[in-house]
Amino acid sequence: MRHSRTSDTESRTRQAWIERFWVSDNDHDFYQLGQIIDDLLQFPPSTDSLQPSSLEVAEILRHLDVDQTTLMAALLCDNRFQPILTLDDVEQRYGQATRRLCEDIRNLQGFRDCVENTDPRSSRQEQGEQLWRMLMAMVKDIRAVLIKLAWNLQYLRLLAREELTDLHRCVARQSMDLYAPLASRLGISQVKWELEDLSFRFLHPTTYKEVAKSLAGKRIEREQYIADFIHILKELLAKQGIKGEVFGRPKHLYSIWKKLSRKNIPIDELYDLRAVRVIVENSSICYQTLDVVHDEWRHIPEEYDDYIANKKPNGYQSIHTVVLGPEGKYVEVQIRTREMHRFAELGVAAHWHYKEGGKQDKAMSEAINSMRRLLDANDSDSDLLEDFRTEVFTDRVFVITPKGRIIDMPKGSTPIDFAYHVHTSVGHRCRGAKVNGSIVPLNYVLKNGEQVDIITSRNEQPRQDWMKPELGFVRSVSTRQKVRSWFSQQNHERNLKDGERILEKERHLLNLPKLDYAELLQQFNRSNERELLIAVGRGEISAAQIRNFLLSAHESEFKLRKTGSPDALTSDVAVRGVSKIYSRMATCCHPVNGDAIVGYLSQGRGVIVHRADCPDLANLRKEREERMIEVDWGTHAAAAYAVDITVLSYNKLGVLGDVASLLAKEKVNIHSLNIRATNDPCLTVMDFTLEIRDVQQLGDVLEKLLQLSSVIDAQRKG
Repeated sequence: MRHSRTSDTESRTRQAWIERFWVSDNDHDFYQLGQIIDDLLQFPPSTDSLQPSSLEVAEILRHLDVDQTTLMAALLCDNRFQPILTLDDVEQRYGQATRRLCEDIRNLQGFRDCVENTDPRSSRQEQGEQLWRMLMAMVKDIRAVLIKLAWNLQYLRLLAREELTDLHRCVARQSMDLYAPLASRLGISQVKWELEDLSFRFLHPTTYKEVAKSLAGKRIEREQYIADFIHILKELLAKQGIKGEVFGRPKHLYSIWKKLSRKNIPIDELYDLRAVRVIVENSSICYQTLDVVHDEWRHIPEEYDDYIANKKPNGYQSIHTVVLGPEGKYVEVQIRTREMHRFAELGVAAHWHYKEGGKQDKAMSEAINSMRRLLDANDSDSDLLEDFRTEVFTDRVFVITPKGRIIDMPKGSTPIDFAYHVHTSVGHRCRGAKVNGSIVPLNYVLKNGEQVDIITSRNEQPRQDWMKPELGFVRSVSTRQKVRSWFSQQNHERNLKDGERILEKERHLLNLPKLDYAELLQQFNRSNERELLIAVGRGEISAAQIRNFLLSAHESEFKLRKTGSPDALTSDVAVRGVSKIYSRMATCCHPVNGDAIVGYLSQGRGVIVHRADCPDLANLRKEREERMIEVDWGTHAAAAYAVDITVLSYNKLGVLGDVASLLAKEKVNIHSLNIRATNDPCLTVMDFTLEIRDVQQLGDVLEKLLQLSSVIDAQRKG
């Protein structure tokens, strides 16, 4: 589809129009189409130059491969039919299905269009009412909404031929708020892109021209580069026996402008300014093609997305990757099957199973059901409008910079993700964040419409804690890769010091007297202490890995006490294939729920349960391999263990509540609490006895306690 394309009703003969819209191969449909086309061609020209002709609307739908009933109803939606053709007439001439669809369309067309000098509040109410009607129509028959989308697109095309007025801006805002998001939700990218580009042209005419001019400046050079790239890629695929189509991908101005605004970079630095698409037969060949592309050119990891394995909510599937092509220029490559490509272009319109009495397919049903939920809320029109925007963008969150720029991010993003999204340097220098003017933790989950302001320092210095998933500082894969890349690029001495600091923190957290570097070197396959520390400081070995190993290696020193009765020990472990057999925990390694375990069938003492890495178990294997049996943690394995910890905090109101709230959130019970004064009146010590599931939970709780602003230190009691 191209902007402002309209159909000249005189460009085709009567026979050509009929054949253009006859898609069912049914002779009766051919005859009925002839009747409709005859009426349309006999109508006098409309006096309203902005009134879409139903021939033009049907032409748009024809590109979406809709069914015969949809095309018939679209042709009958011409306003000139309403005075002379009642709904009863439609049913009598063209059947009940066409009548129902025409009724929905007329209902959708019954709201007030944009008019100049409209009260914004009234306009918002109109949009809400319009949306309600569209969703109601969708629940009954989604084809009515498709016709309405096509009508709106043609309306924008006609407006593009007129001088810019307030009417243009009103219709453009309406399209951006309602029609483009709805087209996106239904996966109809052809319609979505043109709605966005035309609306962008009306709302920001100067910027639109600047972007268009920038694209046109090196168009010939860019097209030649893409042609050469396609030639190389076709040859590479042919050598591997891969058959498929390779072609350039069109660029859309609104999409380009959004990326330029978000990344604040020159247009030539956009990763997907040069883009090609590869269409192959099946998913397996998609991944073979990806291997060919990555073997030939270096790819950019943070720009890789596998939407085949992780389908988008609207059903879209494809592999996206960006490579550094010839001459060091970035090229985006999209790889998909023919079926995926068809759906990407047409959305739910690619899955018509509407032949009288047919059923909707899964993709269409999911789109309809997601909208049906909005109608169940029984909200006002304005509330419905907000709910619609939230529903359409369920996987995205939209936040605002201090300068008013809107940033589109994955749902669940944090201020750190936001900082790296703005610019990698801003992320590296991030030290704090304000949301709507108030300081928030860096692992705060951003919400739609919030204004985010990043507090930065002069020096780039990301924190290793950001890489710990359990703390929730970073949700984006791209952010995590940027942080990891920063650490890997720093000099070894800094990494060495960071590694020392991380290991000391983990030792202190668990209150261990000293670290056995020999066992750490063996566990993480490092040749010397310096290499180990650099790997930890660089992030190759995470703090969580260190902690998990120390918890496992020093478990016997932690003085965990079973809080249940001694008999509970006999029901913690299930022996595979055997029921009601007595078992007990080995005293040499003290297995705790969550450990990998192995059973040893003793003489007269039931099954002795060892940790899988127990040294004594290794000796037993050599002598009594036949007595080794497989065991699992049983249904009563969620036993509780008591452990003592101490927390040093500021002596201020609410600190105990903060600690208690965190423990409750982690589902950790407090058995006892003792608060002690210190020599410093500003500080206090709290001694807790906690009930935990296992040593892993102990480590997680201690780490999270340290993240509280009121807590200075937290560690296991020795």
